[in-house]
Formats: sequence, structure tokens, C-alpha cells
Amino acid sequence: MTLFDDTELFTPGTGGEKTFELPDADVVLIDNFFDKEQSDYYYHALLTQTHWREYEMPMYDKIVTAPRMISWYQDKQDGDAAASICELTDDLKSIRDRVEAATQLKFNAVLLNLYRNGKDGVAWHSDKTGKSGNDPVIASVTFGETRIFRLRHKQHKHPQVEILLHHGSFLLMAGTTNSFWEHQIPKTARDILPRINLTFRQIKG
Repeated sequence: MTLFDDTELFTPGTGGEKTFELPDADVVLIDNFFDKEQSDYYYHALLTQTHWREYEMPMYDKIVTAPRMISWYQDKQDGDAAASICELTDDLKSIRDRVEAATQLKFNAVLLNLYRNGKDGVAWHSDKTGKSGNDPVIASVTFGETRIFRLRHKQHKHPQVEILLHHGSFLLMAGTTNSFWEHQIPKTARDILPRINLTFRQIKG
């Protein structure tokens, strides 16, 4: 994996806070949730210190390697957390503190995704519910390259929604968003730098 020391090409958004008026959804975007200096620090720290791993997933009739790398961290005091699961680092706890202060919600786990370049992405999906409940709240923070985040309704012919997730941005998906909408990060042929995404979650025993 190539490490990039120069974060000058990463751009924070300038849109401030925006609430999207969408049926069956509660979606809010906050640009510059972390300022440029904070975002640069977290990008470098997470890129170099996270226990990244590749993983395999089923696709049609075969097993393929997912086009991204992941890592999972969870509060160790949770009785549900396996001994092999990593405890949140100080940096992850600091990011979580900021997210919890903004949302007035509590999160006990975080999934990190590393999109190494434009060949990495994630196909249309809704997040698995399971131990997150039927309508999970997903609090998403981005550091690194700006990527397009798309939403589409599962039932209605509502136009697809495209959101640019910039360096230091925060996206909250709450209410019934996960039940009625799918989302994706499309791949691109452009030569782009890595993006790190953190999705904080509420895991219930």
C-alpha cells in the first residue's frame, strides 16, 4: 500500500450543514466537521496505525476479494465484543466524542473502510441490521480524497442523490434511511488518492 505524505490535494467542503429533503429518510451532511489541520492529522494517523485487512465476500456464484480494506473496533466492556476485536484507540475515541457531541447519541463500535484508489468502491447495498437494530443510525466521517456517495430509494422512482464527501466531512443517516434507501461509493477511472471512511454504530447485545 502506498502512503501519501502530502495532504495538500485534499479539500474540505464549503457547503456548511445541509439537510436533505428525502422521503423515508433523515440525512444530514456537515462539511468541515473537522478542520483541515485535524483532518490531515487523523488521515495520516488512521492510514498508518489502523489494522487494515482485506476480506472476501460472496458475489453471485463465487467468492471475491472486496475492493477496499476494512478494520473493526468496538468497546471492550461490551459483553458482546469478542476477545479478538480491537479496542477503540485514543484517536478513534476523540473522533467519536465529537460525533456524539453533535448527534447527542452514543456509539460503541466503528467500521473503517480504506478506499486505496479509484479502483476501490462499494456496490449498492443497505447496511446489515442484525445487532444494530432494524433502523440503525449510521454516523459517517471521511478523511482523504473526495468521493461521490450515492443514494437510491428501494421502492420509489425517486431520482438518485449524489453527495460529495470531502476531507473532514460528516454524514448522518438516521430514521428509516437504511430501511428504504441503498447507497454506494462508485469506482472511478481517475487517478485519485486514498479515502478513509469511519462509520460509527450502535451495537446491541
